[in-house]
Amino acid sequence: MEFKESRKSKKDKSKLATQIRISYVILLLPSIIFIVYAFYNLWNVNERYNDMLSSVVAASEFSLDFKEDFDYETYLLIVGNVTLQESKIPGYLSDANAVVDRLEDYTDNKENRARLESAKKYLNNLKVYIDRIEDNMNYENRYEANITIWENDVQIVTSLLQETINEYVYYENRQLQTAQQETRAFYLDIIKISTGLFAFIVIFIMVLSFWGPLWITRPIEEQVKNEQKQLRKAEFELLQAQINPHFLYNTLDAIVWSAEAGNQKQVVSMVGSLSDFFRSSLNKGKEMVTIREDLQHVRSYLEIQQIRYQDILSYEIDVPESIFDYQIPKITVQPVVENALYHGIKNRRGGGKIIVTGGDLEDHIQITVKDDGMGIPEDRLSEIRENLKRDKPEDNTIYGLYNINERIKLSFGDEYGVGIDSTVGVGTVVNIRLPKILT
Repeated sequence: MEFKESRKSKKDKSKLATQIRISYVILLLPSIIFIVYAFYNLWNVNERYNDMLSSVVAASEFSLDFKEDFDYETYLLIVGNVTLQESKIPGYLSDANAVVDRLEDYTDNKENRARLESAKKYLNNLKVYIDRIEDNMNYENRYEANITIWENDVQIVTSLLQETINEYVYYENRQLQTAQQETRAFYLDIIKISTGLFAFIVIFIMVLSFWGPLWITRPIEEQVKNEQKQLRKAEFELLQAQINPHFLYNTLDAIVWSAEAGNQKQVVSMVGSLSDFFRSSLNKGKEMVTIREDLQHVRSYLEIQQIRYQDILSYEIDVPESIFDYQIPKITVQPVVENALYHGIKNRRGGGKIIVTGGDLEDHIQITVKDDGMGIPEDRLSEIRENLKRDKPEDNTIYGLYNINERIKLSFGDEYGVGIDSTVGVGTVVNIRLPKILT
């Protein structure tokens, strides 16, 4: 039997080691995705760079002598050396429009697109002026009018058009230079980072594929053992804290006083409650009990304490029977009630009340212990909440509350446990969150 268990243990460890090695291989996936993403972006940047370069090349096709050529051809038309059909003017306008249209496909710069819109308007204006000149040539004595159009309209618009295209080329060149620098820097950075990351992960996986399983499985085994020990220790210390000599001594002392006073009913009641309290505490060694059983433990405790502190303590337990059969770690609610009594009610003049309520909140069960005692200052409340989150509380005064919280989390998961709210002079509310697990 022992041999079989040993073989099973070795098989489980081997399976875990294999899974860990596979997980190392999976670690490569983010790096591969990163590299693919980087090169994809480099491709896009390169395409953008090519577009800008094509834009500049296309703009350069707009002849640097456009103004001189167009003005000269217009003058020849006016003086009658050529007709419009023989003139190069229609070709100049057609070629210029084609260049502007191509430039619109390349640039995505807002200012340059505005410049291209202006260039289109200038070309349209030039066509209008040429049409006017041609119309005037059908009439006599319109030479002066055509010269005026040539000097005041055509030459000015061709100057504006040439200036606009030159500005376009200038700013596209500037963008081209900036993009070139950024692309080079981005490319080098990506190559360095991706290469270094890839090399590091490959070496890391090669090392861990041999030594990692031992490093990981051994601490996991130790951790499980330690957590089991801590859980048992916490349960033992919590149980021991409830059955403490002071509580037992004070209760027996109160029974003696009642007996000497001849209060037989009170003696019987206290002895019965004390018996129920210890019976619930021991509970045949079970770690989990029903909410009904844990509340009975609380009721026994409060009955005893109410007789002792009858002038300052009142209580109410109002938990619906619909949740009585759900599971709860043994001795969970009573330590919270004890904190409410000793740290809340006893420190308040005139006494107070402890109310235990509960309910089904759809996805979980919640039990609430509320008191109208002294309350907790904000800074102290923050310390308690922080200590509840630690592996080991630095404040021993909340050890009972910490043990309850840890037992619930270890038993059911981190989404369950204890929450606390308090207001000075108003009181304290402790919420115990539990899963819906029936016995």
